[in-house]
Amino acid sequence: MLIDKVGMAFPLSASPFLVIFDCDGVLVDTEQLANRLLARVLTEEGFPVTYEESRRLFVGKTMEAVSAYVVAETGRPMRTDWVEYIRNETLKAFAVGIEAVPGARDVLETLQTKGVPYCVASSGKFEKMRFTLGSSGLLPLVEDVLFSAEEVAHGKPAPDLFLHAAARMGHAPSACVVIEDSVPGVEAAVAAGMPVLGYAGDPHTDAEGLKAKGAHVFRDMSALMELLGSA
Repeated sequence: MLIDKVGMAFPLSASPFLVIFDCDGVLVDTEQLANRLLARVLTEEGFPVTYEESRRLFVGKTMEAVSAYVVAETGRPMRTDWVEYIRNETLKAFAVGIEAVPGARDVLETLQTKGVPYCVASSGKFEKMRFTLGSSGLLPLVEDVLFSAEEVAHGKPAPDLFLHAAARMGHAPSACVVIEDSVPGVEAAVAAGMPVLGYAGDPHTDAEGLKAKGAHVFRDMSALMELLGSA
């Protein structure tokens, strides 16, 4: 049994329930590389930002949301092709190879073996997810259950993406649990009425922020099955 943010027991040992994973930072180890690149590019564009600030401000958000934030802060428009440019540069950076988050493969394989439904719901586009999940070797485990913010009107922290994923998978929000590593992702899960586990295996993850927004924080992906009550 998972204890949710208000102390209520969530009956994850009961079937059926759905596990919804974020992608970057939860299944694939991309956040450091992506945010170092983002910080560099934004600084070159005239919006000086450090890697740490990029992690705090932008993890879990779409590139459109990043662009909107910078425009609001500076009062100046971004170059018209900026979103596409940063996406292309990110894919180039990922071409060196992306590792799966330690323990992620075992978790997915265990859920699959036990017949527990799961899916991936990411702020990233399908192209990026397939690239990183493919590079890490995880794509065969999730390729049929990918959902992207490009399918909904509003990305995280709005609940749209998680509600969309749940509906497509045939589950009520109350029968879902979300695995997230970003504050906007936790906010989206809470807004969707879904218990959320905040993964903070990366030392740069805002663990306190995840907790403050309503997540139960854990730092070892191999502990997830026990937390889900399905080990």
